[in-house]
Amino acid sequence: MIDNYLFQFNHDLNGIEKPTELNNPFGTTIPLVAQIAAREFQEFIASEISNWEHNFDSDKGKMFGVLVVQKANKELAFLGTISGKLSGDKQCEKFTPSVFQDSKDDWYINKGMKELTQIGNQIELASHSQKAKLKDIRRQKSHDLQNWLFENYKFSNLSGLEANVIEIFGNSEQGNPPAAAGECAAPKLLAFALANQLKPIAIAEFWWGNTPKSEERIHKAYYPACKNKCRPILEYILEDNTLFNVLNFS
Repeated sequence: MIDNYLFQFNHDLNGIEKPTELNNPFGTTIPLVAQIAAREFQEFIASEISNWEHNFDSDKGKMFGVLVVQKANKELAFLGTISGKLSGDKQCEKFTPSVFQDSKDDWYINKGMKELTQIGNQIELASHSQKAKLKDIRRQKSHDLQNWLFENYKFSNLSGLEANVIEIFGNSEQGNPPAAAGECAAPKLLAFALANQLKPIAIAEFWWGNTPKSEERIHKAYYPACKNKCRPILEYILEDNTLFNVLNFS
């Protein structure tokens, strides 16, 4: 099963220096082996993109990530995934999966989202006096679903300890997790590697597609992991609560 998610290098890595420690996900230095993995993953994206409903030219682009790993036999391979999800719940079987599976508790979150949609439809048809009550019900239902989701996003650290997103952020300066915490590329890649005894060697994230109006993003350019969603999770996974202060990351 693990091999289904591993990409084998097409590039000859002889003579390519292998990092002795994982590069800082929040830094700007990308090891050469990670750059090679990113280029090969970009070729894969280009070959598969016609199967996805997301139009990366006209719609907002997405962040992708690669993690070079060392297998038990010492060979190098890499994992690749997307931050968030593809449009229309499309799946790519080669993408490293989320730590949260939609099928959990008999598709609880999917059923909950359908209920929210139904309540929204009721609001459209309700009288003025009913709308406020229905909106309160929808707000509470949405809050409960978000909490349930965060409780079931569980990450393990290098020592094998496990914590969910609420616990991880509760022990950080941020306190409350933002929406979609846990779905970024770096946490998914590192969580999968550690869960499957793959040694992380080098990591890189890049933007693919159209530039959003709200922020500067260049197609295929490298970017550090986001701090508001990823920092507490990555610190927990890597058991490094001082790295970012030492390197003056704020």
